[in-house]
Amino acid sequence: MTVVRTVTVARNPILPGCYPDPSICRVGDWYYLVCSTFEYLPGLPVMRSRDLASWETVGHVIDREGMLDFGGIRSSGGLYAPTIRHDGERFWVVCTLVDQNDDERGGNFLCFADDAAGPWSDPVWIDERGIDPSLFFDDDGRVWVHGTRLVEKERAGWHDQTEVWVRELDRDSLRLTGPEHVVWNGAVTGAVWAEGPHLYKVDGVYYLLAAEAGTEFHHAISVARADTVTGPYTGSKGNPILTHRHLGRAHPVVGVGHADLVQTPTGDWFAVLLAMRTYGGYHYPLGRETFLVPVVWEDGWPVLAPGVGMVPDEVEVPGRGEPGGSGPDRSRPGGDEPAAAGSAAGWNPAASPGVVGPDDARWTALRTLPTSVATPDGDGWHLSVRSESLTEPATPAFVGVRQQHRDVDVLVRLDVTGLRPGERAGLVLRQSEKDHVTLDVTPTAEGYAVRAVRRSGGEDGTRSPGRADGETAVATGSAPGVVPGVEEVLGETTVAPQGGVVVLGLRGRGVDYELFVEEGGTGASSGAARAARQAVATADARWLDTVTTGGFLGLWIGVFATSDGGPAAGSVRARLEYHPA
Repeated sequence: MTVVRTVTVARNPILPGCYPDPSICRVGDWYYLVCSTFEYLPGLPVMRSRDLASWETVGHVIDREGMLDFGGIRSSGGLYAPTIRHDGERFWVVCTLVDQNDDERGGNFLCFADDAAGPWSDPVWIDERGIDPSLFFDDDGRVWVHGTRLVEKERAGWHDQTEVWVRELDRDSLRLTGPEHVVWNGAVTGAVWAEGPHLYKVDGVYYLLAAEAGTEFHHAISVARADTVTGPYTGSKGNPILTHRHLGRAHPVVGVGHADLVQTPTGDWFAVLLAMRTYGGYHYPLGRETFLVPVVWEDGWPVLAPGVGMVPDEVEVPGRGEPGGSGPDRSRPGGDEPAAAGSAAGWNPAASPGVVGPDDARWTALRTLPTSVATPDGDGWHLSVRSESLTEPATPAFVGVRQQHRDVDVLVRLDVTGLRPGERAGLVLRQSEKDHVTLDVTPTAEGYAVRAVRRSGGEDGTRSPGRADGETAVATGSAPGVVPGVEEVLGETTVAPQGGVVVLGLRGRGVDYELFVEEGGTGASSGAARAARQAVATADARWLDTVTTGGFLGLWIGVFATSDGGPAAGSVRARLEYHPA
């Protein structure tokens, strides 16, 4: 019997949408991956794959109320840059909880579990400041924690200089022990934010992989090596070993960095990393996504994307040796192309477009779990109106999913019979408290008012850079806790919903969004309903991406219900459909 080495073709990005700061490990034939989730919960999704191409979410590390305190943490704060490792017996994840307005709050922590699906332990705090912690389990049984922190001002040689530290972890007490070792400041003098460090041991040599230059256009990956885990480390003459900054802002993939290495059962090496796909000019509304590149070793150093020097569209991933075999398997798409329903890309909404039921792992809420602000109701959610609004770093009645495709159709079927005067509910395209677009319904004496509103502004209530003025602008932010901003009415109409049902829709094609409403419609399956659609407004993804607004996130699409600080007594039922176009 002939054993043929099968090959799977992974298409980049392997995790489209806002899946930044990937970390990966392998246990047997399975690969496990985690990403940052910031203020969204459940936090730190744990995904697994057998082929590095198709992924499924098996659980979340932060999935219980009270594990961490997210109260008041603004958007792009929260859970930063986790690392996942396995020590031969159990899984470990280390991460940082960040409050950008309070340096004394949060910090680095670790959780552990016997099964990647959970349950995960409560967080154990690590007594060391900084971000981006990682773990290295050496073959002598010792465990080393390492991470990044800003160099103290009196010692810093340049602005935003950071240092990578290494210190041993006592496995019994889970406390740091022994002396600390500062081992790295980046490959380039003057480089900001040497961060995202990971240690490995290959053929008896210790390697330190790290990002630098900040998680934007100048992002890069560098490597150093040493004879002992605590250094001294010598950087590669080839640093940075991967970057796209030399390709210019017109290149379709930018910001390559924050990599983690993994070896296959057959001995091949790969790296997962983050990058951003631009469209509509230098903008990346989908956020920082997870990509895959091949790795080879030459002269004792890793070479990422050998022969190409940039992130490829497709990567061949050798599979396990199996009898028979055929050519490369391209049935596991990433990126924007939908797969057939029931295909191996089951984690991806493209694999099963349509209604996103409450049991779908993509659902998230803000600073709390979805089931804390909404109740599963068949194929939808029952949301009780809350006084908290989308403009506050609070826990509004909001549930949402990542936008994972440039071209997308989203329908929200709302039963608004339970909505009270002074309350509103609808669809939101969200970047943050200060930057989002809503399409909402409010009961009035004449029926139901439907309004599309764009909210924008800097921390002081001024416009974020690069925005065009609208016709109607109202300053907001006087209420306690509300993030200052400007609201613009993009369009409005009045409807008389049949049976109390309104369908709100978003049609996204590149950076252009059309916002519309149906009275009593059933959504995309109804030709008559499509004919009855009323266009309410248009919006532009470039208003909301982080090039314009700042922050670290891609766009989310969700549903909400609020009384904007007033009495809250009503409720709505919402069902969301997500269709990659």
